[in-house]
Amino acid sequence: MSQQTWAGAIRELGRSAVRHKLATAFALLCIAGSLTVIVVVGSGSGSPGVPVDPPAPAFSLTVLGHAGEQVSLREYANRPLIVNFFASWCDPCKQETPLLARFYRAEHGRVALVGLDENDIMSHALSFTHAAGVTYPVGWDPEVTAASAYGVSALPQTFFLDARHRIVDRIFGAVTPAELSKGIALATGEVAS
Repeated sequence: MSQQTWAGAIRELGRSAVRHKLATAFALLCIAGSLTVIVVVGSGSGSPGVPVDPPAPAFSLTVLGHAGEQVSLREYANRPLIVNFFASWCDPCKQETPLLARFYRAEHGRVALVGLDENDIMSHALSFTHAAGVTYPVGWDPEVTAASAYGVSALPQTFFLDARHRIVDRIFGAVTPAELSKGIALATGEVAS
């Protein structure tokens, strides 16, 4: 058997295409469709008209330990915001919450931070946040309404929102200092160092 050249292979493919027009047309259609999907997904641009950074769902919750007060997304209009979902019974939250509390005290309001305590007992949540040194606003969400709206299925999770309240980053699990810096850079439009 002789070795076939590329030119010979292409000629044979052409002859085969003539014999099998329907199969070839279908194959070409599949290839063209696959290439289109690869280009669109690979470019990161998504579908036309669909935002790359989805809008954050609105929330309005009672402030933990303050029945007459509310914390809501609307309060932070036109400001970057970190939204942290946690609970007192969550082991990774026990490592993460003191880090967030130190960050908030050090930042002096440059970036807003809101904690949302999910599916918790109020007395446990109050003890936990006090022990961790939390001074940022915490919404109490015993019915998990905010977590459901954000698609949170495990704790902790942290969302970084830009000033238009688009989700620009999401961290699953306890946030690290490096992830915190990266998320803040994305939320504020600053270049991460």
